[in-house]
Amino acid sequence: MWTGADGNSLFEEGTVDLLPGERGDSIGKQVAAKSISFRETSSGGAFEWHQDPVPQFVLTLSGTLEFETKSGATFTIRPGDVLIAQDNSGTGHRWRLIGSEPWRRAYVVYEDDVDLRFTPNPISA
Repeated sequence: MWTGADGNSLFEEGTVDLLPGERGDSIGKQVAAKSISFRETSSGGAFEWHQDPVPQFVLTLSGTLEFETKSGATFTIRPGDVLIAQDNSGTGHRWRLIGSEPWRRAYVVYEDDVDLRFTPNPISA
């Protein structure tokens, strides 16, 4: 999710690049981080229009939530999803929890000018 040229938040789905590694694992290239913090919001929680304070990864550990941009576009985040949150200017976004689980997440603030190894999903015709 990022701020477009018109000042509105935009999003696209994709993957973080992984390469074959030892033991048959898939491994991503390391990304230098400034900090990590954890947060939990009780079920039923929501947060009205806001911007991200800094560019960061948001790693969802539990909970399902719906994000919305000012254009009305929505997307869903589920446990295991990684949100690359870069809309720290413009109109921002809002979210609400769906279901009965709390939203447990980790915020990882990454260093400036790093390659995030993100590949957008192909656009289907």
